[in-house]
Amino acid sequence: MKMSVRHFQQYKQIARLLWKYGRSDIVTGMNMGDATDTKELGPIHPHGALPSELADDLEAMGPTYVKLGQILSSRPDLLPEPYIKALSRLHDKVKPFSYAEVEEIVTSELGVRISKAFSRFDVEPLAAASLGQVHSAALRDGRLVVVKVQRPGIDKQIAEDVDVLAQIAEWLDDHTEFGRRHRLQAIIEEFRVVLHQELNYEREANNLVTMAKNLDGFERIFVPQPIADYSTRRVLTMDYVQGRKITSLGPLTALEMPGDALAEELFKAYLKQVLVDGMFHADPHPGNVFLTSDHRIALLDLGMVGTTTPAMQENLLKILLAVSEGKSEDAATVIVGMSQVSEEFDEEAFRKHIGQLVVQQRDQPLAELNVGKTLLEVSQSAARDGLYVPSALTLLGKTLLQLDEVGKILNPRFDPNAAIRRNATEIMTQRMNKQATQGSVLSSILEMRDFLTGLPIRLNKMMDVIGNSELEVKVRAVDANLVMEGFQKIANRITSGIILAALIIGASLLMRVETPFQLFGYPGLAILCFLAAAAGGFWLVIGIFIQDQKSKKKLPH
Repeated sequence: MKMSVRHFQQYKQIARLLWKYGRSDIVTGMNMGDATDTKELGPIHPHGALPSELADDLEAMGPTYVKLGQILSSRPDLLPEPYIKALSRLHDKVKPFSYAEVEEIVTSELGVRISKAFSRFDVEPLAAASLGQVHSAALRDGRLVVVKVQRPGIDKQIAEDVDVLAQIAEWLDDHTEFGRRHRLQAIIEEFRVVLHQELNYEREANNLVTMAKNLDGFERIFVPQPIADYSTRRVLTMDYVQGRKITSLGPLTALEMPGDALAEELFKAYLKQVLVDGMFHADPHPGNVFLTSDHRIALLDLGMVGTTTPAMQENLLKILLAVSEGKSEDAATVIVGMSQVSEEFDEEAFRKHIGQLVVQQRDQPLAELNVGKTLLEVSQSAARDGLYVPSALTLLGKTLLQLDEVGKILNPRFDPNAAIRRNATEIMTQRMNKQATQGSVLSSILEMRDFLTGLPIRLNKMMDVIGNSELEVKVRAVDANLVMEGFQKIANRITSGIILAALIIGASLLMRVETPFQLFGYPGLAILCFLAAAAGGFWLVIGIFIQDQKSKKKLPH
């Protein structure tokens, strides 16, 4: 692995992290020169470091690794449960940057001083995240807003860090079973795309507008809207949400709010996002979900969104229904059909594993049901058996995993399986209504007109052909030339064998004929026939062997 000077420190930090958590096998093979000097990496813990230390280590390495930790905290298919819980704190407790830097960025982006743009701008941030932080403020007309400001120099830092991660992932994919199974390079590239999208606040503003439009029919769901004149690529100003994080609700608030209705509507809204709209909020962890003062659910931080195509939506709906109803064979068939199969794919083992997962999920008590976790375990099982599922399925599993957690806070008795079955019919109706656009209807009408117009003529031609006994059935053999070539090779080999046999028989008969020309004390002509037959037989065997080897290489694996 080649290492530039500017990446040396990042390599060393990652090597130290892997070494600390018991992955010395990876570190010693990474070929990083001085960055992998084990004398400088310190002692390795016999059982790996404590999970609680991982969040601190990632936070010390910088915002890129904090964001990576946040994503890993929702990936139980990659990390054990203790590490998942330890990393979950990175969603809320991130160190803020100084107000002086905030003022400089806002002034530069908006082209005006903060005091001119806002009547009030709080110095202390409401919250600090890995890529930016949020401040409470008020516009000149008194409207309450929040201002999201990007961390200074974060784009350049992330670009460098992700380059290092990509090179390490490439090595792991080439040299370790874990890397090949999970395709770490693909994960890092998706991570790069996600970060690039989240760093563009103009894109997030568009996501807020689109999401509010898509969820317009959900009275209990609220999406804050951006203030266009006060938003740029690095600064996002949007409505202030009067409410509290769903994780900070007390017992009295839980009694007052309509938890059943909120959980049902939230889950229904996400099913519509994924299976109808094709764009969904991909990071609904409890820190991004607020309960407003009028008992509505506010969805925050739409920097990370997932997208699904119509074909993908059909498959995801089938998988969700199959899992919720305990039909493991149906779920496995759909997953295999939508995934990429590797050379090592073991379909029988995969179907067996899916059956076990679905049965376990079905037999769990209501309080432990978790559709998202089941989907992530399905992805993990697929990777183990040599099947590469689309990233949309993993992202949906991660989203539903976080959504299940939110749903259980709103209503501990909430059953996600039953919610999927209850809303399946309405989701299908919405999908059909969406597909029945004016353009598609007109196109179908035109095709039907062409079909009906030409139908009498086609029927008359068919009846004439049948009546005149002129009906012919033409069969086109696929790869006919290849088949004929194979027959010709067989015929050539048989002919060569017959000629060689004739030479041997002829030589045997000539052995009885005395001639003045002799070789090795035997009639010369007979010996020449024997030698020709031996050479021909040897050449035929070699040719057959070479041809068989070439044919094996051409066969698809």
